[in-house]
Amino acid sequence: MLVNRLLIGLCFLFLPVMLRAQCTTLGQTPATAFPVCGTAVFTKDIVPICTNNTIPVACNDGAQYSDKNPYWYKFTCFKAGTLGFGIIPKTDGDDYDWQLFDVTNHNPADVYTDPTLFVSGNWSSNPSRTGTAANAKSSINCAGPRFPNVNSMPTLILGHHYLLLVSHFTDTQSGYSLTFDAGTASITDSTAPALVKAEAICDGSEINVVMNKKMKCNSLAPDGSDFSLGSTPVTIVAASGNSCSAGFDMDSVTLVLSAPLPIGVYTLTAKLGSDGNTVEDNCDVGIPVGASLPLIIVPFLPTPMDSLTPPSCAPDFLDLVFKKRIRCSSIAPDGSDFIVSGPSAVTVVGAAGNCSSSSIGAISPTIRVRLSGPIVNGGLYQITLVSGTDGNTIIDECGKETPAGASLPFTLKDTVSADFTDQIFYGCKSDTIVFDYTDKNGVNQWQWTFDSTDKVTIEDPMRIYPVFGEKSVQLIVSNGFCSDTVNKKIMLGNFLKAEFEGPNMTCPKDPAMFKNNSIGNIGFWTWDFGDGKGSDQQVPPDHLFPQTGKEANYPVRLIVEEVGSGCKDTVTHIVDVLRSCYIAVPSAFTPNGDGLNDYLYPLNAYKADNLLFQVYNRYGQRVFVTQDWTQKWDGRIGGQLQPPGVFVWTLQYTDRDTGKKFFQKGVSMLIR
Repeated sequence: MLVNRLLIGLCFLFLPVMLRAQCTTLGQTPATAFPVCGTAVFTKDIVPICTNNTIPVACNDGAQYSDKNPYWYKFTCFKAGTLGFGIIPKTDGDDYDWQLFDVTNHNPADVYTDPTLFVSGNWSSNPSRTGTAANAKSSINCAGPRFPNVNSMPTLILGHHYLLLVSHFTDTQSGYSLTFDAGTASITDSTAPALVKAEAICDGSEINVVMNKKMKCNSLAPDGSDFSLGSTPVTIVAASGNSCSAGFDMDSVTLVLSAPLPIGVYTLTAKLGSDGNTVEDNCDVGIPVGASLPLIIVPFLPTPMDSLTPPSCAPDFLDLVFKKRIRCSSIAPDGSDFIVSGPSAVTVVGAAGNCSSSSIGAISPTIRVRLSGPIVNGGLYQITLVSGTDGNTIIDECGKETPAGASLPFTLKDTVSADFTDQIFYGCKSDTIVFDYTDKNGVNQWQWTFDSTDKVTIEDPMRIYPVFGEKSVQLIVSNGFCSDTVNKKIMLGNFLKAEFEGPNMTCPKDPAMFKNNSIGNIGFWTWDFGDGKGSDQQVPPDHLFPQTGKEANYPVRLIVEEVGSGCKDTVTHIVDVLRSCYIAVPSAFTPNGDGLNDYLYPLNAYKADNLLFQVYNRYGQRVFVTQDWTQKWDGRIGGQLQPPGVFVWTLQYTDRDTGKKFFQKGVSMLIR
């Protein structure tokens, strides 16, 4: 239902509020959906008025949708393909909506909360037929008349289970027909119905009959006439489908006999019942007349200790499974009905069944026996039934007590540990790590994962790392029963890198300071300043380069050596020592490309902060400006070479050493 839907629904607002009750009729909730197949037309003459919950719909229109006056249908895809279906109202003016959900591996009620289950849906307010068609385009049509009431055919996935909601927005009880036509998918189970097993219940006065698939509850004759026991004085007097009280289909039937069957072998045969058919599946295909099963009546005995669900590694509980259900009231809650013995001591601390109600009280097909702690030692163990603190062992649904002393063996393997050791062999360019796992407790499977991607399955691998730093290692081991996982971080900290900071340019009388930024476990430093002098200190004293009267470049080199390994790394930076740091502007320049005096700029302005250099032509037009003394004027204006002449310049800056501000003005001659 859509909040504030169009006026099409307003004419029905006179209906009493009480009619908006929660849905309770079978078929009107997801859990009690009608089973359908593709070979029949499903007709509803009356639609009870009710509402369940809001439904997530892929419309993003801010509206709320819900299953109003609904019926739900369930089916399985037996052949992948497209689904074609139609919903035809009995009254043309009725507005029906629908939505299809893929509920594979989900609880049916998840349709109310999980938007990912959406497959297709149509909530158009247009009346008359709705459904899917081959020529339709959209998989979702939202509320309102502008949306068509036919969707494109959704694609079904083989083996997936689906729920189809048919929601009657119009508040009348007028019904509809649902047909499955066109499309390439099949929702019809082609498995022929058959009888699988028949066994006596308790003293043989009832028989449980199991079939190979879901069958329709309403195809079972209540008087049991769908089955025969042949020429025996004991007759079948009633039949009921198991689970039919909460749904429309069943896979087993309970037959009530006129008296307990004597010990012996009988034949149970399917026949036409008083309702004119055998038991039928959801596509109206019946069990063949004459299909039969042997029925063996054995002495009415207590239920034995039947089987034990194979325990996992280091179990702290054991699950017992019985052929007949056990009365929960007979299970001692403290677990004293059971003892466990084996290579190591095991203490039972509790027991409980997976209980459900029945006419004789709570019963369970299983019992979980809880232990005081995990069993970590391998070997042969057994669980034995004894008389508990409640004065009995366990009692089955037929009232028979299982004798004390019954036992079941089970085998466990030792728990395992994935702990490993590693040995690092350090190198200058790469490190090698040898990993060692000590074989114990029958471990025969190893899964190593290095840095999340590199995987090997040998016991003791070796890895070479050309890049240092933190490395991640995971080992999973197993002995075929127990497994364990260990994750470790290994730091390869012998990364060595020589690096330092220093001036790129300096004045001949200024001491140069160098900052050592080298990384690694360093024990030795060798500085070479390129002028015949050096230092072996980690941070060398400020260095004064020689004054030669000309500009010179000095390669400053640092060599670092790692402690222990003797590994070394080297880095070199060039320091440009200027001829002079006296700031001056040339009186003339010759921009002819010969590499001599080609530019006009303030020379040696290495220590000039906040510099501003400007050049003007004879008309007072500024032809060049810069705040970076290394940017130079090439004698061009707008890319055009200027003729010889006089140009005026201004220079202002702050001396870095003294903080004194300077302003200079002069002229320079451009010579060609």
